[in-house]
Amino acid sequence: MRSFTLAARWAVTLVGAALSARAVPVPTFHKDVLPILQRHCQPCHRSGEAAPMAFIHYAQVRPWARAIKQSVVARKMPPWLAEAGTGEFQQEHRLSSAEVATLAAWADGGAPAGNSGDAPPPAQFSSGWTIGQPDLVLDVPPAMELPAAGTAEYIYLIIPTGLKQDRWVQRAEVHPSDRTVTHQVLAFLRPPGSPWLANYEPGVPFVPKRGGGDSNDTAELLVAYAPGRPAAVLPGGQARLVQAGSDVVLQFHYTANAKASMDRTQLGLIFSPALPQQRVMTIAASNTRFVIPPQTDNHRVDAQITLQHDAELVSMMPHLHLRGKDFEYRAVYPSGMTETLLRVPKFDFNWQLHYNLARPKLLPRGTRIECTAHFDNSANNPANPDPQAEVTWGRRSSEEMMIGWLDVAFPATLDPAKVIGPEKKARPGKAGR
Repeated sequence: MRSFTLAARWAVTLVGAALSARAVPVPTFHKDVLPILQRHCQPCHRSGEAAPMAFIHYAQVRPWARAIKQSVVARKMPPWLAEAGTGEFQQEHRLSSAEVATLAAWADGGAPAGNSGDAPPPAQFSSGWTIGQPDLVLDVPPAMELPAAGTAEYIYLIIPTGLKQDRWVQRAEVHPSDRTVTHQVLAFLRPPGSPWLANYEPGVPFVPKRGGGDSNDTAELLVAYAPGRPAAVLPGGQARLVQAGSDVVLQFHYTANAKASMDRTQLGLIFSPALPQQRVMTIAASNTRFVIPPQTDNHRVDAQITLQHDAELVSMMPHLHLRGKDFEYRAVYPSGMTETLLRVPKFDFNWQLHYNLARPKLLPRGTRIECTAHFDNSANNPANPDPQAEVTWGRRSSEEMMIGWLDVAFPATLDPAKVIGPEKKARPGKAGR
């Protein structure tokens, strides 16, 4: 009898647990899933944007339910590569644990639609400029003709700004017409009198010659476009200086998507109405003298830059190519203390993300910014173009770069040379584990 009683109790407990589990409702698309998609996915997953499929309506999303679960559980989507707990950043594209659990439970539960009356209002997205109507729009003169297949070279284009006086830019946006094939667009400033790319005609697209002395890893970055990356918007009191007579040098990188296409990019600028208190400028800790041996899976490359004046760190953007494995920024303060500013443990060339600090960080004079990257040039790297190649610096994706871009802010009246100062050449990369 005692055994029967215990067995009966266990049966009741198990049945009760099963009934409780059944009582938990399966998330539905309109009530539970759609709000998450609106916040984190639809900026890219909609018509005309970079993602290959739209996530607006139930019929569009339902076939991808299992794939969505796999991507969010593995933290592949939405793309946010910064290691949690290292630094605090604006607009972190990171799902909460509850959001991941909701999407997984929805997929496991059969991906039900639910009641359409539970859906939130449709998210509103701008089809034009997100920064507002620009004060100056620079058009790419010819449309870029893009093949359906093949590996695209980096294409450059010089556009004169036509500015007759110095202007301070508070907002900037790169606006490609075909984002499905646009992997990245970088807009650099070329001040008047600069010899950089002086042999190329403005308004005519070109691919710089290899070894022709056309590289300039110290050029100031004005703004960049990459899928999922917002436009550059500075708060009041901060702006970037564009000198009178400057040119903008655009660098385009396209990826074929099985159909021929054409892209015509625009660059929009909104000027500060008054002289700002702080100038924001992009500087770089870079290394162009590394050599990555064939069949090495963890080759280390270092770079550094030392500030010669107090400045505030605003943002960071690591840049590597297809063999890039990880990236780390560290600040070594004059006191000797070292602080990790950003760690990207799994770098992904497909997502060139910009990490804007939640709050600017003071970097006292003498602070050294150290950057460390590792490269996987082995056959175990599925993105590796050629594991047998010895790899050096170069613009092509099959070559490599090692750049730790930094946005710093300092008094607008201060000469930038007093902030950056003379810097020792970067040391060649070393192998490491």
